[in-house]
Amino acid sequence: MITLNDFYQGFRDPQTIRHLAQLIAQEAAKTDDQINIMEVCGGHTHTIMKYGLLQLLPDNIKFIHGPGCPVCVMPKERIDHAATLASQADTILVTLGDMIRVPGSMGSLAQFRAKGCDIRPIYDPLDTLTIARDNPDKTVIFFAIGFETSAPMTAALLAQAEALKIDNLLFHINHVLVPPAIDAVMSDSRSKVNAFIGPAHVSVISGAKIYQSTVDQYQTPVVVSGFEPVDVMESILRIVTQKVAGKAELDNQYSRSVSYEGNLAAQQLVDKYFMVRDSFRWRGLGPIANSALTLRPEYHHRDAERIYVKVLPTTEIDDHKACMCGDILRGLANPKDCKVFGRGCSPQTPLGSCMVSSEGACNAYYRYGEVSHAN
Repeated sequence: MITLNDFYQGFRDPQTIRHLAQLIAQEAAKTDDQINIMEVCGGHTHTIMKYGLLQLLPDNIKFIHGPGCPVCVMPKERIDHAATLASQADTILVTLGDMIRVPGSMGSLAQFRAKGCDIRPIYDPLDTLTIARDNPDKTVIFFAIGFETSAPMTAALLAQAEALKIDNLLFHINHVLVPPAIDAVMSDSRSKVNAFIGPAHVSVISGAKIYQSTVDQYQTPVVVSGFEPVDVMESILRIVTQKVAGKAELDNQYSRSVSYEGNLAAQQLVDKYFMVRDSFRWRGLGPIANSALTLRPEYHHRDAERIYVKVLPTTEIDDHKACMCGDILRGLANPKDCKVFGRGCSPQTPLGSCMVSSEGACNAYYRYGEVSHAN
């Protein structure tokens, strides 16, 4: 009997990983240049740390962690929005699990839930429909987060709410876009990134095409990569091969699921309900033009950000001074550069979002790196 385990074991095969490491080392030896690869997504960071890929690579290849964790890039004022909405009378706030523990300036959603607010973590956005149906006398607000990957699920939820006329369901939209964040990283004069591993799940929806402008504008290779260790090692080999040959091209390692154009049906669904927002403030990166989505005007009757505009806080709030999440998300610092890493800041007592989120770089270093778990 074939099990799910059988499908991915080949992508974690130690012998294959070691062979790829040898090929990478042979190719990297052909250049004296430093190859600084930004793995945009926190999922890749966890693969790199969990499987010890970092230790298998030659010294002239370095990983720089990127801003591709939707929980990590959420600024405190947006979390304050969620807490404020949850505090309204007869309201149920629904969101994905990791958001519950991220601290805003007023506290985390977990703390507000402990105070009596009705805040419910979910795994599937469509579960929000059931919550709204079961509580017709309450206003249910879906605090939507995520990149291009999860926006179609929010659009599908909205489509169902409209079709079924479930009028007590509102949305607070925080869907952000990868390419503008890459532009923000590369426009920083301190950036040392000269190659990218692109997250495959984003491109399953949006296609590999979304990185073509990055390749053309910055002359950096971009390889769309799967998340298993063999995927990542093969993507690194493809990047090094390009660098040695003096090329900068868009490549798709995850061709088993990603096409150049992506999922056109999902893109049409997103376009029907969302439009690009003029600007969105990212944690660590600041305001970035055209980097997020918002509801189209015909759906403003479901936009909690507009309906509750008079009570939502507007002050922009920076991170704790001791926390280096901002520099880590910009690719300018490593988690171990932070003085509170593994001491005042841990997954159990996080100061910053990079430690809270299961996709955060600090969380990956803490769980899989060789750190002293002081305190």
